[in-house]
Amino acid sequence: MLNIVMISTGEEVLYGDIADTNAAWLSALFFEQGFAMTRRVTVGDDYEALAKEIEMCSLSADIVIVNGGLGPTSDDLTAASAAMAANVGLEQSDAWVAEMTTKYQQFGRVMPDANLKQAMLPEGAELIDNPVGTACGFMMQLNRAWLFFTPGVPSEFKVMVKDQILPRLQIMFNVVDSKVCHRLYTYGLSESSISDLFQVLILPDGYSLGYRSSLPFIEIKLFAPQNGTQVTALLSQMTALLGDNIVGEGCPLLDTIASLLPQQTSLALSEQSSGGFAINWLQDAPALSTKLAVSEVMVDNIEDPADIEELSTLIALRAQRLHLHAPATYTLTTGPSSTDGSFMLGLTTPDGCWCQQLVFKRQYNNYNRRWIIATVMFDMLRRHLQGKEVFGCYESLDRIATETL
Repeated sequence: MLNIVMISTGEEVLYGDIADTNAAWLSALFFEQGFAMTRRVTVGDDYEALAKEIEMCSLSADIVIVNGGLGPTSDDLTAASAAMAANVGLEQSDAWVAEMTTKYQQFGRVMPDANLKQAMLPEGAELIDNPVGTACGFMMQLNRAWLFFTPGVPSEFKVMVKDQILPRLQIMFNVVDSKVCHRLYTYGLSESSISDLFQVLILPDGYSLGYRSSLPFIEIKLFAPQNGTQVTALLSQMTALLGDNIVGEGCPLLDTIASLLPQQTSLALSEQSSGGFAINWLQDAPALSTKLAVSEVMVDNIEDPADIEELSTLIALRAQRLHLHAPATYTLTTGPSSTDGSFMLGLTTPDGCWCQQLVFKRQYNNYNRRWIIATVMFDMLRRHLQGKEVFGCYESLDRIATETL
């Protein structure tokens, strides 16, 4: 089994000023490709500490990915630390100087002298191209390990890994246990409930399950061998167990809705208790955001609980008002919050209108409250489009009342 280590660098990563999304992304990608990570470590902007960590990892690992610290500023120390670990000097890559100069010329600018630092590589290192930015990567062998050095900017890092580092590794190492990841996105069930449902699953050798809980969704990952013969049967069993709490197979909720909406349809959004969260979230799904014909956000003046008939009338009136501005096929509405913590949602379609009043079972901060309210609202549309019961079951919410018009 290969021993693979990732070293993340930078005080901002070490002290939590930014989340290390590069490490999470690389771990997931490498696992799927048969290069499962064995260890991850974070080192601050300390020249000697980083050099020592690089040397220690090179003694026990087969592959070391070092991320960050290749910029032009004084706290970018990775190349110098790598040279120290290998007991070599730094040499200028004229090829990379020419590449950086060309990039600056394309932007109509003169390259600052500070960028010359980014062309200083450990002696004997092999340059790895960065088509996105000015920080080249490089690779070198030290002790038993192959070391790959990458910039910390995610857009640059991901391109470099996918297009250059991973293909190199696949040639250098004969990996036969690469995986395919099949994803199911769920809402409404807790991790413990899903675990109980899956007690009946029997996973063959080479298959495994993974969970990623990110409020309000739980993503379930089935890792299977390439060309696994039992994938279809396992996914069918899993979808049957999860039922209509699956909001997406292979894609998240909003992408699912986008794939279900007929081409010549449009959306209208009227938000109150969700405070504009849904409209903003919609922009993350371009295929769905283009369907938005009209939207409004109203101040959430907390009111005393109202009966469902009063709330359903409010839903219908809002849909009619928005329709005058821009006719839409589907109108989604979040009504006012109530003093008892309840909130109201509505879905108006050519086939009718559905209204429901729900209340949280536990306390959430304002951001998460708005996210959950928006999620249930979109889930009503997803259910309608899939021909399911519009009012779903959600473990974190109690349903007070419903009305269908």
